[in-house]
Amino acid sequence: MTATPTFRPLTRAELAQRVARDIPEGSYVNLGIGMPVLIAACLPPGREIILHSENGILGMGPPPAPQAADRDLINAGKQPVTLLPGGAFFHHADSFAMMRGGHLDICVMGGMQVSARGDLANWSLGRAGEPPAVGGAMDLAVGARRVYIMMEHNSKDGSPKIVERCTLPLTGAGVVSRVYTDLAVIDVTPGGLVVRDMIDGLTLETLQSRTGAPLRAA
Repeated sequence: MTATPTFRPLTRAELAQRVARDIPEGSYVNLGIGMPVLIAACLPPGREIILHSENGILGMGPPPAPQAADRDLINAGKQPVTLLPGGAFFHHADSFAMMRGGHLDICVMGGMQVSARGDLANWSLGRAGEPPAVGGAMDLAVGARRVYIMMEHNSKDGSPKIVERCTLPLTGAGVVSRVYTDLAVIDVTPGGLVVRDMIDGLTLETLQSRTGAPLRAA
């Protein structure tokens, strides 16, 4: 009898470390609200990566120790942050000018759905009466040179978040460059979804069974 392959999905902290590993030296990077903010604590020491926060920070550092938190220095998710030497904070409008003007190399955001062609849905579950809460996600999705999505591969009910076509309200059409999940790293290419990396013990067949769009190996 053949044993069933076993694997352990990445924790959120491990996923943040995986994304941080791929961010190139010298990049200007926006970290979205939610899981992406964990990346700030995972960047390798000595690598110059300039972090941007939507509410008006450039040169954002890792989270402070609880006793050293400055209540007036927070990220877009209202969490305490630090400011690295040379960092700055500025008006919200200036921050959006950076986002819309194509000055960010990478934006890392959370996702609810990503389609096979790189469409992104990450701001609404489409429920009746749900208040709009897109924030700056649309601006980031179209303004950043590359959009990385960081999310669990499947919803709590087991349904895939990577799908052939998004059924939730879109944040942006064809904007996603790469998806990092707790199971794999997947590139969005003109030829379809390409699996660049998988966690140990996971096969492409099993990954495909958990994905709602066709995959192919790199």
